[in-house]
Amino acid sequence: MIGRYTRPEMGRIWSESARWEAALRVEIAVAQAQAKRGEIPAAAAQAIATRAKVDLARIAELESTLDHDTLAFVTAVAESIGAEGRYLHFGLTSSDVVDTALALQLRAASGLILAELDALIGVIIRRAREERDTVMGGRTHSVHAEPMTLGAKLAGWAFEASRDRERLAAAADEAATGKISGPVGTYSQISPQIEREALATLALRADPVSTQIVQRDRHAALVSAIAITGGTLERFATEIRNLQHSEIDELREPFRAGQAGSSAMPQKRNPVKSERIAGFARLLRGYAVVAMENQALWHERDMSHSSAERVILPDATTLLHYALFSMRGIVEGMEVNRAAMRRNLDAGLGLHAASRLLTALVNAGVARESAYATVQRAASTAREQSISLHRVAAETPEIAGRLGADGIDAALDERAAIAHCGLLVDRLKEIDRAS
Repeated sequence: MIGRYTRPEMGRIWSESARWEAALRVEIAVAQAQAKRGEIPAAAAQAIATRAKVDLARIAELESTLDHDTLAFVTAVAESIGAEGRYLHFGLTSSDVVDTALALQLRAASGLILAELDALIGVIIRRAREERDTVMGGRTHSVHAEPMTLGAKLAGWAFEASRDRERLAAAADEAATGKISGPVGTYSQISPQIEREALATLALRADPVSTQIVQRDRHAALVSAIAITGGTLERFATEIRNLQHSEIDELREPFRAGQAGSSAMPQKRNPVKSERIAGFARLLRGYAVVAMENQALWHERDMSHSSAERVILPDATTLLHYALFSMRGIVEGMEVNRAAMRRNLDAGLGLHAASRLLTALVNAGVARESAYATVQRAASTAREQSISLHRVAAETPEIAGRLGADGIDAALDERAAIAHCGLLVDRLKEIDRAS
Protein backbone atom coordinates (compact mmCIF):
# COMPACT_ATOMS: atom_id res chain seq x y z
CA MET A 1 0.00 0.00 0.00
CA ILE A 2 1.23 3.48 -0.81
CA GLY A 3 2.53 5.53 2.09
CA ARG A 4 -0.33 8.02 1.81
CA TYR A 5 -2.77 5.45 3.18
CA THR A 6 -0.46 3.58 5.55
CA ARG A 7 -0.41 4.17 9.27
CA PRO A 8 3.14 3.70 10.60
CA GLU A 9 2.29 0.90 13.00
CA MET A 10 0.65 -1.15 10.24
CA GLY A 11 3.44 -0.37 7.81
CA ARG A 12 5.94 -1.88 10.22
CA ILE A 13 4.05 -5.18 10.34
CA TRP A 14 4.24 -5.59 6.56
CA SER A 15 7.81 -4.39 6.07
CA GLU A 16 10.30 -6.75 4.46
CA SER A 17 12.25 -6.78 7.70
CA ALA A 18 9.17 -7.78 9.75
CA ARG A 19 8.34 -10.54 7.27
CA TRP A 20 11.69 -12.24 7.70
CA GLU A 21 11.82 -11.59 11.43
CA ALA A 22 8.50 -13.46 11.69
CA ALA A 23 10.00 -16.28 9.64
CA LEU A 24 12.99 -16.37 11.99
CA ARG A 25 10.64 -16.65 14.99
CA VAL A 26 9.17 -19.75 13.36
CA GLU A 27 12.59 -21.27 12.68
CA ILE A 28 13.67 -20.65 16.28
CA ALA A 29 10.48 -22.14 17.73
CA VAL A 30 10.89 -25.28 15.61
CA ALA A 31 14.56 -25.65 16.52
CA GLN A 32 13.80 -25.33 20.22
CA ALA A 33 11.07 -27.97 20.01
CA GLN A 34 13.40 -30.28 18.10
CA ALA A 35 16.18 -29.82 20.65
CA LYS A 36 13.77 -30.50 23.50
CA ARG A 37 12.96 -33.87 21.92
CA GLY A 38 16.59 -34.65 21.11
CA GLU A 39 16.15 -34.38 17.36
CA ILE A 40 18.87 -31.74 17.02
CA PRO A 41 21.67 -30.85 19.47
CA ALA A 42 20.67 -28.43 22.23
CA ALA A 43 23.75 -26.35 21.39
CA ALA A 44 22.46 -25.96 17.83
CA ALA A 45 19.09 -24.68 19.01
CA GLN A 46 20.84 -22.28 21.37
CA ALA A 47 23.05 -21.01 18.57
CA ILE A 48 20.04 -20.53 16.29
CA ALA A 49 18.17 -18.62 18.99
CA THR A 50 21.07 -16.36 19.92
CA ARG A 51 23.14 -15.88 16.78
CA ALA A 52 20.64 -15.99 13.93
CA LYS A 53 20.31 -12.64 12.16
CA VAL A 54 18.16 -11.32 9.32
CA ASP A 55 20.34 -9.56 6.76
CA LEU A 56 18.07 -8.11 4.08
CA ALA A 57 20.92 -7.21 1.77
CA ARG A 58 22.36 -10.73 1.91
CA ILE A 59 18.92 -12.29 1.33
CA ALA A 60 18.42 -10.10 -1.73
CA GLU A 61 21.90 -10.96 -3.01
CA LEU A 62 21.27 -14.70 -2.67
CA GLU A 63 17.80 -14.48 -4.16
CA SER A 64 19.19 -12.83 -7.28
CA THR A 65 20.96 -16.14 -7.97
CA LEU A 66 18.64 -18.70 -6.34
CA ASP A 67 15.36 -17.10 -7.49
CA HIS A 68 13.81 -18.54 -4.30
CA ASP A 69 13.30 -16.08 -1.49
CA THR A 70 12.77 -18.61 1.32
CA LEU A 71 15.91 -20.55 0.43
CA ALA A 72 17.78 -17.26 0.24
CA PHE A 73 16.51 -16.42 3.73
CA VAL A 74 17.49 -19.83 5.13
CA THR A 75 20.94 -19.64 3.56
CA ALA A 76 21.60 -16.11 4.78
CA VAL A 77 20.45 -16.88 8.32
CA ALA A 78 22.46 -20.11 8.44
CA GLU A 79 25.57 -18.12 7.50
CA SER A 80 25.00 -15.83 10.47
CA ILE A 81 24.80 -18.80 12.85
CA GLY A 82 27.96 -20.63 11.88
CA ALA A 83 28.48 -24.39 11.87
CA GLU A 84 25.28 -25.07 13.81
CA GLY A 85 23.40 -23.36 11.01
CA ARG A 86 23.11 -26.71 9.27
CA TYR A 87 20.30 -27.55 11.70
CA LEU A 88 18.25 -24.51 10.68
CA HIS A 89 15.13 -25.43 8.67
CA PHE A 90 15.71 -29.07 9.67
CA GLY A 91 12.93 -31.22 8.13
CA LEU A 92 10.91 -28.20 7.01
CA THR A 93 9.51 -27.11 3.69
CA SER A 94 9.24 -23.47 2.67
CA SER A 95 5.51 -23.16 3.35
CA ASP A 96 5.97 -24.35 6.94
CA VAL A 97 7.88 -21.15 7.54
CA VAL A 98 6.15 -18.81 5.10
CA ASP A 99 2.56 -19.67 6.04
CA THR A 100 3.24 -19.75 9.76
CA ALA A 101 5.08 -16.43 9.62
CA LEU A 102 2.17 -15.02 7.60
CA ALA A 103 -0.19 -16.11 10.37
CA LEU A 104 1.90 -14.08 12.83
CA GLN A 105 1.71 -11.02 10.59
CA LEU A 106 -2.03 -11.40 10.03
CA ARG A 107 -2.61 -11.72 13.75
CA ALA A 108 -0.66 -8.54 14.44
CA ALA A 109 -2.40 -6.66 11.62
CA SER A 110 -5.82 -7.86 12.77
CA GLY A 111 -5.06 -6.69 16.28
CA LEU A 112 -4.45 -3.16 15.01
CA ILE A 113 -7.65 -3.26 12.96
CA LEU A 114 -9.76 -4.46 15.88
CA ALA A 115 -8.32 -1.80 18.16
CA GLU A 116 -9.11 0.92 15.62
CA LEU A 117 -12.61 -0.48 15.11
CA ASP A 118 -13.17 -0.45 18.86
CA ALA A 119 -12.16 3.20 18.94
CA LEU A 120 -14.56 4.01 16.09
CA ILE A 121 -17.44 2.20 17.79
CA GLY A 122 -16.77 4.14 20.98
CA VAL A 123 -16.90 7.46 19.13
CA ILE A 124 -20.13 6.54 17.32
CA ILE A 125 -21.77 5.53 20.61
CA ARG A 126 -20.74 8.80 22.23
CA ARG A 127 -22.07 10.87 19.34
CA ALA A 128 -25.30 8.85 19.27
CA ARG A 129 -25.93 9.63 22.92
CA GLU A 130 -25.09 13.29 22.37
CA GLU A 131 -27.62 13.48 19.51
CA ARG A 132 -30.24 11.32 21.21
CA ASP A 133 -32.95 13.99 20.83
CA THR A 134 -31.79 15.71 17.63
CA VAL A 135 -34.80 15.49 15.32
CA MET A 136 -34.26 15.11 11.58
CA GLY A 137 -36.09 13.77 8.60
CA GLY A 138 -35.78 10.08 7.93
CA ARG A 139 -35.46 9.39 4.20
CA THR A 140 -36.21 6.47 1.93
CA HIS A 141 -35.38 6.67 -1.78
CA SER A 142 -33.77 10.04 -0.85
CA VAL A 143 -37.25 11.39 -0.06
CA HIS A 144 -38.60 12.39 3.36
CA ALA A 145 -40.36 9.46 4.99
CA GLU A 146 -40.93 10.01 8.73
CA PRO A 147 -39.03 11.96 11.39
CA MET A 148 -36.33 10.24 13.38
CA THR A 149 -33.40 11.34 15.49
CA LEU A 150 -29.75 11.54 14.57
CA GLY A 151 -29.10 9.51 17.71
CA ALA A 152 -31.17 6.63 16.32
CA LYS A 153 -29.33 6.80 13.00
CA LEU A 154 -25.95 6.68 14.73
CA ALA A 155 -27.08 3.86 17.01
CA GLY A 156 -27.68 1.78 13.89
CA TRP A 157 -24.17 2.58 12.74
CA ALA A 158 -22.73 1.43 16.07
CA PHE A 159 -24.53 -1.91 15.95
CA GLU A 160 -23.42 -2.56 12.37
CA ALA A 161 -19.81 -1.76 13.25
CA SER A 162 -20.12 -4.07 16.25
CA ARG A 163 -21.25 -6.90 13.98
CA ASP A 164 -18.26 -6.19 11.76
CA ARG A 165 -16.05 -6.54 14.80
CA GLU A 166 -17.47 -9.97 15.60
CA ARG A 167 -16.89 -11.14 12.04
CA LEU A 168 -13.36 -9.76 11.93
CA ALA A 169 -12.41 -11.20 15.31
CA ALA A 170 -13.66 -14.66 14.36
CA ALA A 171 -11.92 -14.58 10.97
CA ALA A 172 -8.69 -13.25 12.49
CA ASP A 173 -8.71 -16.00 15.09
CA GLU A 174 -9.12 -18.60 12.37
CA ALA A 175 -6.36 -17.06 10.26
CA ALA A 176 -3.95 -17.39 13.20
CA THR A 177 -3.21 -20.93 12.03
CA GLY A 178 0.17 -22.36 11.11
CA LYS A 179 1.57 -25.64 9.91
CA ILE A 180 4.88 -27.41 10.57
CA SER A 181 4.09 -30.64 8.77
CA GLY A 182 6.66 -30.75 5.99
CA PRO A 183 6.18 -31.50 2.30
CA VAL A 184 2.51 -32.11 1.38
CA GLY A 185 1.66 -32.01 5.07
CA THR A 186 2.38 -35.67 5.87
CA TYR A 187 4.99 -35.20 8.63
CA SER A 188 7.45 -37.28 6.60
CA GLN A 189 10.47 -35.44 8.04
CA ILE A 190 9.07 -33.83 11.16
CA SER A 191 6.73 -35.09 13.86
CA PRO A 192 3.29 -33.79 14.84
CA GLN A 193 4.67 -33.25 18.34
CA ILE A 194 7.21 -30.76 17.01
CA GLU A 195 4.42 -28.92 15.20
CA ARG A 196 2.26 -28.74 18.32
CA GLU A 197 5.09 -27.50 20.53
CA ALA A 198 6.47 -24.97 18.05
CA LEU A 199 3.05 -23.49 17.28
CA ALA A 200 2.15 -23.41 20.97
CA THR A 201 5.29 -21.32 21.53
CA LEU A 202 4.02 -18.93 18.85
CA ALA A 203 0.46 -19.02 20.25
CA LEU A 204 -0.90 -20.26 16.92
CA ARG A 205 -3.29 -23.13 16.28
CA ALA A 206 -2.13 -26.00 14.10
CA ASP A 207 -3.90 -26.81 10.86
CA PRO A 208 -5.37 -30.24 11.66
CA VAL A 209 -4.84 -31.53 8.11
CA SER A 210 -2.76 -29.23 5.98
CA THR A 211 -1.47 -29.90 2.52
CA GLN A 212 1.82 -28.26 1.67
CA ILE A 213 0.17 -25.02 2.78
CA VAL A 214 -2.38 -23.70 5.23
CA GLN A 215 -5.64 -23.82 3.26
CA ARG A 216 -6.76 -20.45 1.93
CA ASP A 217 -10.40 -20.54 3.03
CA ARG A 218 -9.17 -18.94 6.25
CA HIS A 219 -7.52 -16.07 4.42
CA ALA A 220 -10.56 -15.65 2.18
CA ALA A 221 -12.78 -15.39 5.24
CA LEU A 222 -10.57 -12.70 6.75
CA VAL A 223 -10.37 -10.59 3.60
CA SER A 224 -14.12 -11.01 3.08
CA ALA A 225 -14.73 -9.75 6.63
CA ILE A 226 -12.43 -6.83 5.84
CA ALA A 227 -14.41 -6.08 2.67
CA ILE A 228 -17.73 -6.23 4.54
CA THR A 229 -16.36 -3.79 7.09
CA GLY A 230 -15.29 -1.56 4.23
CA GLY A 231 -18.87 -1.70 2.98
CA THR A 232 -20.07 -0.56 6.38
CA LEU A 233 -17.72 2.40 6.31
CA GLU A 234 -18.90 3.18 2.79
CA ARG A 235 -22.49 3.23 4.03
CA PHE A 236 -21.57 5.73 6.75
CA ALA A 237 -19.55 7.79 4.30
CA THR A 238 -22.32 7.82 1.71
CA GLU A 239 -24.82 9.10 4.27
CA ILE A 240 -22.47 11.89 5.31
CA ARG A 241 -21.83 12.79 1.67
CA ASN A 242 -25.55 12.96 0.95
CA LEU A 243 -26.36 15.01 4.03
CA GLN A 244 -23.58 17.45 3.16
CA HIS A 245 -25.32 18.37 -0.13
CA SER A 246 -25.69 22.15 -0.32
CA GLU A 247 -29.46 21.74 -0.55
CA ILE A 248 -29.56 19.57 2.59
CA ASP A 249 -26.57 20.71 4.70
CA GLU A 250 -27.50 18.66 7.79
CA LEU A 251 -24.12 17.04 8.43
CA ARG A 252 -20.67 18.28 7.51
CA GLU A 253 -17.29 16.64 7.60
CA PRO A 254 -14.84 18.38 9.93
CA PHE A 255 -12.93 21.13 8.14
CA ARG A 256 -9.78 22.37 9.81
CA ALA A 257 -8.36 25.88 9.64
CA GLY A 258 -6.27 26.33 6.52
CA GLN A 259 -7.87 23.42 4.68
CA ALA A 260 -8.84 24.06 1.04
CA GLY A 261 -11.85 22.54 -0.69
CA SER A 262 -11.00 23.47 -4.25
CA SER A 263 -8.06 24.91 -6.15
CA ALA A 264 -10.43 27.26 -8.02
CA MET A 265 -13.42 27.82 -5.73
CA PRO A 266 -12.50 29.14 -2.26
CA GLN A 267 -16.03 28.63 -0.92
CA LYS A 268 -16.00 24.85 -1.33
CA ARG A 269 -16.20 22.43 1.58
CA ASN A 270 -16.21 19.04 -0.07
CA PRO A 271 -16.76 15.70 1.75
CA VAL A 272 -13.44 14.42 0.45
CA LYS A 273 -12.67 12.08 3.34
CA SER A 274 -15.98 10.30 2.96
CA GLU A 275 -15.48 10.10 -0.79
CA ARG A 276 -12.04 8.61 -0.22
CA ILE A 277 -13.50 5.94 2.04
CA ALA A 278 -16.07 5.07 -0.62
CA GLY A 279 -13.19 4.52 -3.03
CA PHE A 280 -11.37 2.32 -0.52
CA ALA A 281 -14.43 0.08 -0.21
CA ARG A 282 -14.26 -0.68 -3.92
CA LEU A 283 -10.67 -1.85 -3.56
CA LEU A 284 -11.48 -4.00 -0.53
CA ARG A 285 -14.27 -5.80 -2.39
CA GLY A 286 -11.81 -6.50 -5.19
CA TYR A 287 -9.29 -7.93 -2.74
CA ALA A 288 -11.99 -10.25 -1.36
CA VAL A 289 -12.62 -11.65 -4.83
CA VAL A 290 -8.91 -12.37 -5.26
CA ALA A 291 -8.75 -14.03 -1.83
CA MET A 292 -11.59 -16.36 -2.80
CA GLU A 293 -9.89 -17.12 -6.13
CA ASN A 294 -6.84 -18.20 -4.12
CA GLN A 295 -8.74 -21.08 -2.50
CA ALA A 296 -8.66 -23.40 -5.50
CA LEU A 297 -5.05 -24.53 -5.95
CA TRP A 298 -3.79 -27.54 -7.90
CA HIS A 299 -3.40 -30.74 -5.88
CA GLU A 300 -1.54 -30.17 -2.61
CA ARG A 301 -0.42 -26.69 -3.65
CA ASP A 302 0.66 -24.43 -6.43
CA MET A 303 1.97 -20.88 -6.25
CA SER A 304 -0.80 -18.97 -7.98
CA HIS A 305 -1.98 -17.62 -4.62
CA SER A 306 1.44 -16.43 -3.47
CA SER A 307 1.98 -13.47 -5.79
CA ALA A 308 -1.58 -12.24 -5.27
CA GLU A 309 -1.33 -12.49 -1.48
CA ARG A 310 1.82 -10.40 -1.38
CA VAL A 311 -0.40 -7.58 -2.63
CA ILE A 312 -3.86 -8.17 -1.21
CA LEU A 313 -3.09 -9.13 2.38
CA PRO A 314 -0.86 -6.16 3.25
CA ASP A 315 -3.04 -3.83 1.18
CA ALA A 316 -6.39 -4.99 2.56
CA THR A 317 -5.33 -4.81 6.19
CA THR A 318 -3.47 -1.53 5.73
CA LEU A 319 -6.30 0.13 3.83
CA LEU A 320 -9.01 -0.89 6.28
CA HIS A 321 -6.87 0.23 9.21
CA TYR A 322 -6.42 3.65 7.59
CA ALA A 323 -10.12 3.88 6.66
CA LEU A 324 -11.20 3.11 10.24
CA PHE A 325 -8.83 5.77 11.56
CA SER A 326 -10.15 8.26 9.01
CA MET A 327 -13.81 7.49 9.73
CA ARG A 328 -13.20 7.89 13.46
CA GLY A 329 -11.91 11.40 12.80
CA ILE A 330 -14.90 12.18 10.60
CA VAL A 331 -17.47 11.04 13.16
CA GLU A 332 -15.64 12.64 16.05
CA GLY A 333 -15.44 16.05 14.37
CA MET A 334 -18.65 15.85 12.36
CA GLU A 335 -20.66 19.08 12.45
CA VAL A 336 -24.40 18.74 13.06
CA ASN A 337 -26.53 21.52 11.56
CA ARG A 338 -29.65 21.21 13.71
CA ALA A 339 -31.16 24.36 12.23
CA ALA A 340 -30.99 22.83 8.74
CA MET A 341 -32.53 19.61 10.02
CA ARG A 342 -35.44 21.60 11.43
CA ARG A 343 -35.74 23.75 8.32
CA ASN A 344 -35.73 20.76 5.96
CA LEU A 345 -38.28 18.88 8.03
CA ASP A 346 -40.59 21.89 8.18
CA ALA A 347 -40.20 22.44 4.44
CA GLY A 348 -41.80 19.03 3.99
CA LEU A 349 -45.19 20.60 4.91
CA GLY A 350 -45.85 17.91 7.48
CA LEU A 351 -46.23 15.25 4.79
CA HIS A 352 -44.11 12.92 6.91
CA ALA A 353 -47.20 12.46 9.09
CA ALA A 354 -49.33 10.99 6.30
CA SER A 355 -48.82 7.42 7.45
CA ARG A 356 -49.95 8.27 10.97
CA LEU A 357 -52.99 10.05 9.54
CA LEU A 358 -53.77 6.89 7.58
CA THR A 359 -53.53 4.78 10.74
CA ALA A 360 -55.78 7.20 12.65
CA LEU A 361 -58.49 6.96 9.97
CA VAL A 362 -58.31 3.17 9.97
CA ASN A 363 -58.62 3.20 13.76
CA ALA A 364 -61.66 5.44 13.33
CA GLY A 365 -63.37 2.78 11.25
CA VAL A 366 -62.49 3.79 7.68
CA ALA A 367 -61.59 0.98 5.28
CA ARG A 368 -57.88 1.02 4.65
CA GLU A 369 -58.14 1.35 0.87
CA SER A 370 -60.48 4.32 1.22
CA ALA A 371 -58.35 5.91 3.97
CA TYR A 372 -55.20 5.49 1.87
CA ALA A 373 -56.79 7.19 -1.15
CA THR A 374 -58.10 10.06 1.01
CA VAL A 375 -54.74 10.73 2.66
CA GLN A 376 -52.91 10.40 -0.66
CA ARG A 377 -55.16 13.05 -2.19
CA ALA A 378 -54.65 15.31 0.82
CA ALA A 379 -50.87 14.92 0.56
CA SER A 380 -50.97 15.70 -3.14
CA THR A 381 -53.01 18.84 -2.50
CA ALA A 382 -50.59 19.99 0.21
CA ARG A 383 -47.61 19.45 -2.08
CA GLU A 384 -49.16 21.12 -5.12
CA GLN A 385 -50.45 24.13 -3.20
CA SER A 386 -47.46 24.39 -0.81
CA ILE A 387 -49.66 24.35 2.27
CA SER A 388 -49.38 22.15 5.35
CA LEU A 389 -50.92 18.70 5.51
CA HIS A 390 -52.47 19.76 8.80
CA ARG A 391 -54.41 22.52 7.06
CA VAL A 392 -55.52 20.26 4.21
CA ALA A 393 -56.64 17.58 6.66
CA ALA A 394 -58.65 20.10 8.67
CA GLU A 395 -60.38 21.23 5.46
CA THR A 396 -61.10 17.71 4.17
CA PRO A 397 -64.50 16.46 5.39
CA GLU A 398 -63.55 12.76 5.05
CA ILE A 399 -60.71 13.38 7.53
CA ALA A 400 -61.98 16.15 9.80
CA GLY A 401 -65.41 14.52 10.09
CA ARG A 402 -63.88 11.28 11.31
CA LEU A 403 -61.05 12.55 13.50
CA GLY A 404 -62.02 16.05 14.59
CA ALA A 405 -59.45 18.74 15.35
CA ASP A 406 -57.98 16.90 18.34
CA GLY A 407 -57.66 13.69 16.37
CA ILE A 408 -55.84 15.46 13.55
CA ASP A 409 -53.52 17.18 16.03
CA ALA A 410 -52.70 13.86 17.68
CA ALA A 411 -52.10 12.09 14.37
CA LEU A 412 -49.82 14.82 13.07
CA ASP A 413 -47.88 15.37 16.31
CA GLU A 414 -44.21 14.92 15.45
CA ARG A 415 -43.46 13.69 18.96
CA ALA A 416 -45.45 10.51 18.29
CA ALA A 417 -43.14 9.63 15.40
CA ILE A 418 -39.95 9.88 17.46
CA ALA A 419 -41.29 8.64 20.78
CA HIS A 420 -39.26 5.43 20.64
CA CYS A 421 -36.05 6.76 19.06
CA GLY A 422 -34.57 7.17 22.53
CA LEU A 423 -35.16 3.46 23.11
CA LEU A 424 -32.96 2.70 20.09
CA VAL A 425 -30.15 4.77 21.58
CA ASP A 426 -30.64 3.04 24.94
CA ARG A 427 -29.98 -0.29 23.24
CA LEU A 428 -26.37 0.76 22.85
CA LYS A 429 -25.94 -0.59 26.37
CA GLU A 430 -25.90 -4.01 24.74
CA ILE A 431 -22.67 -3.11 22.93
CA ASP A 432 -21.22 -1.67 26.15
CA ARG A 433 -21.89 -4.97 27.91
CA ALA A 434 -20.45 -7.00 25.06
CA SER A 435 -17.28 -4.93 24.95
